[in-house]
Amino acid sequence: MLTRSQIRTVLLETISYYRTQDPCIGGLKLYWELSCLYGHQVTGGRDAFFNFLRTEKLMLPARKPRYTTQSNHLYMKYPNLIKGLIASYPNHIWVSDITYIWIEGGVCYLHLLTDVYSHAVLGWELAPGLHAEHTARALSQAIEKASGGNLCGTIHHSDRGSQYACDLYVGLLKEHHIRISMTECYKPTDNAVAERMNGILKTEWVYATALFKSEQHAREEIARMIQFYNYQRPHMSIGMKKPMDVYEGEVPGENLWKKKTK
Repeated sequence: MLTRSQIRTVLLETISYYRTQDPCIGGLKLYWELSCLYGHQVTGGRDAFFNFLRTEKLMLPARKPRYTTQSNHLYMKYPNLIKGLIASYPNHIWVSDITYIWIEGGVCYLHLLTDVYSHAVLGWELAPGLHAEHTARALSQAIEKASGGNLCGTIHHSDRGSQYACDLYVGLLKEHHIRISMTECYKPTDNAVAERMNGILKTEWVYATALFKSEQHAREEIARMIQFYNYQRPHMSIGMKKPMDVYEGEVPGENLWKKKTK
């Protein structure tokens, strides 16, 4: 039987590990993970665990919203195919987005592609610009992860940015028989899963760390972040499971697209 002092030491060391890997991981996810690791005899109830976080000054400060600019469209506009649709299996719906990553002396752009059913990041590319070839590299990674070939059961959803509507990107989608879906307007809620993914990376990691020294430094850190997110971070929307476990079918997922887009 552990003493109170021993329990405190175990909790602090484990919380320190998770906060090192994911600086802004929330208390509920910590409670879930530590309860799975050590049982409730160590973590106590949820209220007791949160009281422990408060006592040790480990509660996170309230998050401040930050905003990014959306791309303008130049090419053909495709209809929204996912309105009211529920993602029912891995590779059913993919969502893509681009977000800003500040580095010392400038800014880079993170091109992301996420699987809606599992919330796993399937492809990403950090680049100095918004050019379509960078976005296409993230898509190519996802196609490879999904074993390539004919992906006729997959819908790719994005905003109407030129990166997604240009001949290079559309051609790659059509080559693999992936159906094309785009937002009907420029509201972030029209691409909510992609926006949520951006928010998790920024609020739990990027905003909690010092400014990246260079593009290469940012790339190395983001690779580590995404690895942790995919394989170690529990996700509420899939029953506190790990995204890649759900994507690879090791554990069942839950329907993620539960709220119909209005």
